[in-house]
Amino acid sequence: MANVNERFQDNIDEDLHQLVIFNLGLEEFGVNIMQVQEIIRMPEITRIPRSPDYIKGVINLRGKIIVVMDLDKRFGMSQKELTDESRVVVVDIEGTVIGLVVDSVSEVIRLQGSNIEQTPEIISQKINAEFLKGVGKLEDRLLILLDLQNIINESAM
Repeated sequence: MANVNERFQDNIDEDLHQLVIFNLGLEEFGVNIMQVQEIIRMPEITRIPRSPDYIKGVINLRGKIIVVMDLDKRFGMSQKELTDESRVVVVDIEGTVIGLVVDSVSEVIRLQGSNIEQTPEIISQKINAEFLKGVGKLEDRLLILLDLQNIINESAM
């Protein structure tokens, strides 16, 4: 009987998504917590000449050089001034470590897979559809779930 319960628990866990939630402007975005290495305050960023405009530059994080991307520019959103709430979310996507500039990081949540739907066309027209995994539904708000693999994809960069 314990074996059946373990299998049932495994199925529930597979359907449960743990997400780091952050803001860009008025929108809330979520990324898989397993891809987030750490969240840091805005460091000094060194600009890289002739890099795409959405690459802010590089930072030195404990001796490791990390490229920092401006998600506002990557998504074609209006750019805002950096504030005390601005953060760099350092993510690791299959061995590629990159920093993502966000307006603020709000929380870590658990979201059932049944509360995730396909991205509505109106959203995918504003932000490149390949950057999106779907929309997460919470009681009183919606989260845009990002596909970090496609956002940092070498061919896209």
